[in-house]
Formats: sequence, structure tokens, C-alpha cells
Amino acid sequence: MTTPVCTGASRAASATAAAHAPYASFSSYVRARGPVLLRTARSLTANPCDAEDLLQTALAKTYVAWERIEDHRALDGYVRRALLNTRTSQWRKRKVDEFACEELPERETAPAPDPAEQQALHDAMWRAVLKLPDRQRAMVVLRYYEDLSEAQTAEVLGVSIGTVKSAVSRALGKLREDPELTPVR
Repeated sequence: MTTPVCTGASRAASATAAAHAPYASFSSYVRARGPVLLRTARSLTANPCDAEDLLQTALAKTYVAWERIEDHRALDGYVRRALLNTRTSQWRKRKVDEFACEELPERETAPAPDPAEQQALHDAMWRAVLKLPDRQRAMVVLRYYEDLSEAQTAEVLGVSIGTVKSAVSRALGKLREDPELTPVR
């Protein structure tokens, strides 16, 4: 006749199995209803990863209360309420970066350009424009100072649009090469 070597171990194993029996039903519930609950969590958050975290938190709360839930037919409602309460707690706890204050903060503005420098640039530009041939100067003035289109400039001067384009292009090339305007570039 053989005697069991460790009778306490077999009793502990059966007690552990009995203790985990209610939580086996929780595992089967999660396997069966997990996808549906995840869709509910996704409807509460914008990010799928956040939805998974939200569902895990709600299921952890449900797991803790598993023994106290009397009607297991209403588990979906219980978990949905846990999802909603957890999500509400999350957005209530979010960090707020705006604070009300009595005085408005000063705006950071770029320093105003020096009027003397602006006038010097303006004078240098006019001197460079005056160096252009009469026809090119007229086209540049009408096109850029008077803000006329190429077609309008051509009509005023009685030339084709292509002539305006080519003459203005040559004039701008001469202005780019003007030594007085080199510090501006």
C-alpha cells in the first residue's frame, strides 16, 4: 500500500482550484465579450491604444468587484459604466496649461525697422531704377510700383505681353547686379 507523500499539497491544489473557480468565469466573460467592449472603449477615445488601456482599467475594476456583482447577466452594463466613469476621471484629471490672469502677457514683436535704413533703401532703389533705359523703367514702374498686370502694362504702353515680360526680366536682372543694392541681398 502506497501512502501519499504530501497530502497537504493535494489539498492546497484543490483549494486553489476552488478559489479560482469564480475568476474562471471572469476569464471566459472577457474572452467572449472583449471585442464588443473594445468597440465601446474606442467610441469613447480617439486613439485605439488609449481605448485598449481604458478597457484594461475598466476590466481590472470589474475583476476586483467580481464577487460582489450579483446579476452576471448585467455585466456588460457594469463594464460599460466602468468604462465611462474611468474615461470621465481621465479627462477631469488632465493637465490644464491655461491660467487666468489679470494682465495679458506682452506679445513678442519683431523690432521695428530703422526708418533711416528704410529711407536709404528706398533712395538706393530709385537711383537704380533711374539708371534703367526709359522703356524698361516705364515697364518696371507700371508693373511693380503701380501694380498693373502684364496685360494692363502692355495695353498702356501699346506693346505685346511678351515684350513686357522680356523687358521686365532684363530690367530686374540689371537691378540685381546694381552695386548699390548688394547690401540688401
